[in-house]
Amino acid sequence: MGISIALTKGRLEKDTTKILQKAGFGIDELKDKGRKLIFKDTKYDVSYFLVKASDSITYVDHGVADIGVVGLDTLNEKEHSSYELMNLGIGKCKFIVAAMPDKDLFSMKGHIKIGTKYPKVAKDYFKANNIDIEVIKIEGSVELAPILGLCDGIVDIMETGTTLKENGLVVLREIKDISARLIVNKASFKLKQEEISFVLEKIRDVISNK
Repeated sequence: MGISIALTKGRLEKDTTKILQKAGFGIDELKDKGRKLIFKDTKYDVSYFLVKASDSITYVDHGVADIGVVGLDTLNEKEHSSYELMNLGIGKCKFIVAAMPDKDLFSMKGHIKIGTKYPKVAKDYFKANNIDIEVIKIEGSVELAPILGLCDGIVDIMETGTTLKENGLVVLREIKDISARLIVNKASFKLKQEEISFVLEKIRDVISNK
């Protein structure tokens, strides 16, 4: 039986491809992909397809993909039923709370508005700190929201912090570290145990030797 792997497009794609190459997979098509979205491994009975991060979870949960690579930020935000089996150590960043310098969200009284792409993460974090918030869902340029007065602060992911600094925002709290994870469909893990173990071991060898 063949194995299908859902790869996240964007910032994780390049690093995931490097891991697969070091692990000995035949990923020539992935490296020269053009506009294609589905690729066959040239050495093993493995196929790959490129999807958005949140869709990777969906494809794995529904068994269309046996294995997926997705960031912990997406896993924390979206409900899923897959097994999380490995920390790949790529796509490293942090969940943070940030605001303009004159806004100390953790001592403010009254109604607090938080702009974020991650409503669940934001609600869970502030609830754990006994702070009631209103979440405003924002899809892009989250840093702009507090500058224009849409919200008091933001919950977002941060890699270097450069974008925040350039826009005059300060980090108030670091919530948690994030990196890419390898997830597996529960049924596939039982029905294709040998094939999946083969893939996992090859990837694990690369990760452990980093």
